Amino acid sequence: MRRIAGLIGAMVILAVAAVGCDPGQAPAPSAPVATVRPAATVTPAVGLIRAELARALGTQNLILTDTQSVIRPSEAALLADAPRAIYQVVLPADPTKGYVVVYEFPDPARAAAAAAEQQAWLATGPGRVQRPQGTVTIIRQVGSTVVYYDWLPGASRDDSAAGIQTALEAVGVGFPVPN
Repeated sequence: MRRIAGLIGAMVILAVAAVGCDPGQAPAPSAPVATVRPAATVTPAVGLIRAELARALGTQNLILTDTQSVIRPSEAALLADAPRAIYQVVLPADPTKGYVVVYEFPDPARAAAAAAEQQAWLATGPGRVQRPQGTVTIIRQVGSTVVYYDWLPGASRDDSAAGIQTALEAVGVGFPVPN
């Protein structure tokens, strides 16, 4: 009887060990997993930019809303590392589009450098292949922030999407990106 109990105990231990070593199971992470957003948050100064964007978009009868969506457009290094706020322009016929990203920098000179880097990067092979051909990109520096919006006119389902481009081109200083 002891021998049977010992065998059963050994089989249970082997079964538990075998399940723990299943190569189909993903190992537990040993380090924290990076998030898709920078750890730093934006300052209240971005609220002023948001108000300016809402005013400019209002001239095109467009509404700017806050969003919880995590949007990561094709970004060069300086934008990828910057704190950001994400907004969405209401496009009833295309509710998954209209995202505007505002990146914040310590000063206007760094914002200008980041905008110029993004402009140059999108003109390179790696930057270009990450966006569909014909994508229109708006990069605007407004003080210590960079405003970023891109859209594909041929794929837009909402006629008012062009108004976003028109409105954003009226704020700050532009960094044109060739399509």
